[in-house]
Amino acid sequence: MSERDYLAERFQEHRIHLRAVAYRMLGSLSDVDDAVQEAWLRLSRADTEAIDNLGGWLTTVVARVCLDMLRSRQSRREEPLTPDAPEPVATGTTGSSPEQEALLADSVGLALLVVLDRLTPAERLAFVLHDMFAVPFEEIAPIIGRSTEAARQLASRARRRVRGGGAPDPDLVRQRKVVEAFMAALRAGDFEGLLAVLDPDLVVRADMAAGAPTEIRGAAAWAKGAVAYGHLAQLAQPALVDGAIGVVVSPHGRVVRALRFTITNGKITELEVIGNPARLGELDVSVID
Repeated sequence: MSERDYLAERFQEHRIHLRAVAYRMLGSLSDVDDAVQEAWLRLSRADTEAIDNLGGWLTTVVARVCLDMLRSRQSRREEPLTPDAPEPVATGTTGSSPEQEALLADSVGLALLVVLDRLTPAERLAFVLHDMFAVPFEEIAPIIGRSTEAARQLASRARRRVRGGGAPDPDLVRQRKVVEAFMAALRAGDFEGLLAVLDPDLVVRADMAAGAPTEIRGAAAWAKGAVAYGHLAQLAQPALVDGAIGVVVSPHGRVVRALRFTITNGKITELEVIGNPARLGELDVSVID
């Protein structure tokens, strides 16, 4: 047996699992085929001697491919699944392959797919990989380019939305009020008002277009400098940034700066300011009214 045939045989051992992951991520069998085929192409070009866990490696590759496909869908503003779409269950009809039957045998219902389609790509990936396939957050975090804790929070938000059938997340409502108070104080140059919504041990990290990321610790230290530039806040809009309440500056529809918040007990404990174009391009951003 040639090395390529051996590799193809090992890939086949994982194909059904990969299709199951991709289907829950994408909800479309044609897209599933594309994602799994791309995983095979990447494997065929990879240094397989450096791969210790082939199943884990392939799952990561498929997840990355699906994430890119979901982001591409979002940028094209494709229509989401609707309740009138055909129910995607195994039917045993002519033309259904055994692989498709296995893929859908556990009845991934349309209702779940509709809710999953309302999640941001990063939320969907974190939820699907962790809650449906028990992938640790430590392995999910690098796929979405976030910290382990951020991946855990994405999955938690997705879980609440799935259980609530897509109803507004009350946590997001509360967090938006905090962010709106933050923006109002910043726009008014209100130092005391700004401190009122900041945790005293606030950590601010900035990743701009040039230079290494910087970090400032302490609410008072950061707020003194921030109020001097409050006029820039006039250009900002509230937005969902990777599924969390944030703020973006997007003149002419192009995001040039994004703020992400970590809010605990009604106070902003961490603030990330992103201006690096490469980082901005990876964010899932949805401006809200």
